[in-house]
Amino acid sequence: MNQWLESLAPQAVWRQFRVLCDIPRPSFHEKALRDYLFNWAQTLGLKPYIDTAGNLIIYKAATVGMEDRETVVLQGHLDMVAQKESDSDHNFETDPIHTYEKEGWVHAKGTTLGADNGIGVAAILAVLESQEIAHGPIEAVFTIEEETSLRGAAQLEEGILKGKRMLNLDSEDRGDVYIGCAGGIDINVSHRFASEVNHQFDTAFKVTISGLKGGHSGLDINKGLANANVLLVRLLNSLGAELDFGLSELNGGTLRNAIARDAFAVLQVQSSDSSKLQTWFSEQAQIIQTEFADTDPNLAISLQQSNTGAHLPASVQNQLIQAMLCAPNGVHRMSPTLQGVVETSCNFGVIRLHEENDSMSFSGCLLVRSLVDSQTEYLANVAKAPFALIGCEVLLENGYPGWKPEPESTLLKQFDAVHQEVMGFTPAVKVIHAGLECGIIGAKYPGMEMVSFGPNIRGAHSPSERMEISSVGEFWEILVALLAKTPKTDAA
Repeated sequence: MNQWLESLAPQAVWRQFRVLCDIPRPSFHEKALRDYLFNWAQTLGLKPYIDTAGNLIIYKAATVGMEDRETVVLQGHLDMVAQKESDSDHNFETDPIHTYEKEGWVHAKGTTLGADNGIGVAAILAVLESQEIAHGPIEAVFTIEEETSLRGAAQLEEGILKGKRMLNLDSEDRGDVYIGCAGGIDINVSHRFASEVNHQFDTAFKVTISGLKGGHSGLDINKGLANANVLLVRLLNSLGAELDFGLSELNGGTLRNAIARDAFAVLQVQSSDSSKLQTWFSEQAQIIQTEFADTDPNLAISLQQSNTGAHLPASVQNQLIQAMLCAPNGVHRMSPTLQGVVETSCNFGVIRLHEENDSMSFSGCLLVRSLVDSQTEYLANVAKAPFALIGCEVLLENGYPGWKPEPESTLLKQFDAVHQEVMGFTPAVKVIHAGLECGIIGAKYPGMEMVSFGPNIRGAHSPSERMEISSVGEFWEILVALLAKTPKTDAA
């Protein structure tokens, strides 16, 4: 179904991108792709290596006449975010991504496309395969689990890289080059509450929030997009002032680094309140849809009959809803030094509540990002506080450092010159409010110069993800030109 991709230019890149679309590779399921690439590298006479964390490193010698050049590290991640439309039956562990073209952009049918970071990986593979591109020694690093915890980069085996120049190909804006990024930390919440059955609650309703755009919790956090988890908690809190209900189930969001697009709750109520409940939700839906008409025009709030069952006790329920209401979400602080750049934010990514073994099991996950490590710590503790106050276990996990900008690096100066030559203008030098692996790898290899760049990708981490075809060619030209102009080693 993806053969058509090979008709696009540059063919060497798109042929490899087709491979990445055909082989399932959601986070935690990169092995099939990694093993395929390991064998592929061996057939080309390259030297593949799988480190102790499960990352794949492929070494390629310099082309003839370039043996005296610096070693270049090319870096991307194998995994992709697995998000799909609510009516999609796609299985990310077994099914290929179904791609199509629309108005000059590559899309996926009902799912994320995986251009993040598939196109970067595809470009690296095209370099490794080529017998014509001029380059010095190459160390290609393909990490795992970037989208879930950055574990691959965090556990990258030390001492396996010699290069002092790294090109990270995991950015999403034509004409930009990134020299810094936010650090982050996960806030994982869990608790087991008592359950009860109030027989006065003789009917049940399921309230569903759907149709939201969603998006990347770093790149899109400042766009005012609706978060389904936040809206659902808002409704539950307001409903408590209107009538009594028992909360039986919550299910919202799928990833801590994706803005939640869908969420639902199951409510136990008295049948005598059914009419009032339906009228109230209809009114609230109109209010919220008006608020988000510009950013989320397809936002829908529906109410339908559900099954009666156990629920949270009233006092516990109120505490949990209040705690979730207090959880930070969105932009916390803009950078005072970088105009228009988000410094610190939090995404309320996932909530779950369901009956389990005669009790109610609750869990949630938030992700704090910041360009300032002390702000990451501060906002993480703010997010932790309301849940800790009601007795939940709260773990601050998977922390990773930011990438400190080096605006005077020789690599950046060379990138500027190459970009001017290829594109006709110098790039915009930026710092990104997202988690790139550069900061983590840089901490393991001090002194390594790094830049990050890529083609135009929009809607990452959501089913609206798409990639501009023309910008891929420009991205490829810049990469090839950079490799050809790799400087000589000091020894040379």
